[in-house]
Amino acid sequence: MKPTKEPDRTVGNELRKRSSRRRAAAAKAERNDMGGQTAAVARRSVGDGGKLSRVRKGALETPPVQSVERALSLLESVARSADPVPLAQLTDVLGIDPSSVFRLANTLKRRGFLANPNGRKHYVLGPAVWRLSREYDWSRMLISICHEAVKALATRTGETAHLAVREGREVFFIDHYASGDQGVIVAGQTGKLMPLHCTAHGKALLADFGLAELKALYGTTPLERYTARTSVSLPELAKVCSSVRAKGFSADDGEYLEDVRCVAAPVRDRSGLVIGSIGVSAPATRMAGGRDSVMARHVCDTAEHINALLGV
Repeated sequence: MKPTKEPDRTVGNELRKRSSRRRAAAAKAERNDMGGQTAAVARRSVGDGGKLSRVRKGALETPPVQSVERALSLLESVARSADPVPLAQLTDVLGIDPSSVFRLANTLKRRGFLANPNGRKHYVLGPAVWRLSREYDWSRMLISICHEAVKALATRTGETAHLAVREGREVFFIDHYASGDQGVIVAGQTGKLMPLHCTAHGKALLADFGLAELKALYGTTPLERYTARTSVSLPELAKVCSSVRAKGFSADDGEYLEDVRCVAAPVRDRSGLVIGSIGVSAPATRMAGGRDSVMARHVCDTAEHINALLGV
């Protein structure tokens, strides 16, 4: 009688079951590990009252890279200081051991993002930061992010919407969109320069300036008068800037061109710095009867939308 092979099959089945159980256990351990990372991310998002804030699914699935976060925090800390920042202060900011902070700072130094001006372990931003900022076309970046918002604002108001940045003492218009719903419209000004002190965009760009900053900007150069409504007083301009900060928008009531009215709002980056302005321009006859207030609400809503896109 031939020996049966059943015991061999039984042993083989048992081995396969054990292997399967080991793979399942390993997978479970991996899921638990990822779950711990997910929970850690969620815990960092805990808001007031101990409730978890809503976190995007993508953020949970892709935890931040800790070393990159630390490097960026280090650069931001150095950038905020007017004086060289000692290693001990950076260690306090990052909350890790000094040797790790030094290795991180030294790596950034080798790449030119930090420098030691006095040869000690005191850091300032390096030339690589300046080089990147000079080589990058910030206006083009702003246009790319804001163009659809500019178009939507023009469509919503039926007027011409503009996006602008500051160039010294002037407004530089970098993008516009005209709705085409009106027979008479304000022509687009993309590529043109206008004065800061008597335009809605200019006053929006100067929103955070006080009298001292305005004096530093203009020096002894007198402000030019364009119409009977143009204010040429720096103290008066400082009051207007304060009003823009409080209200969130500025207006040009025929101060640059007699028959044109404009409303604009500041565009701010993640730190709150004014980096541009968004607004609408219309013939003076269409801004009467409280329509300027309606325009201001649309402009402020658009500015808030853009600020959100920029990470404010």
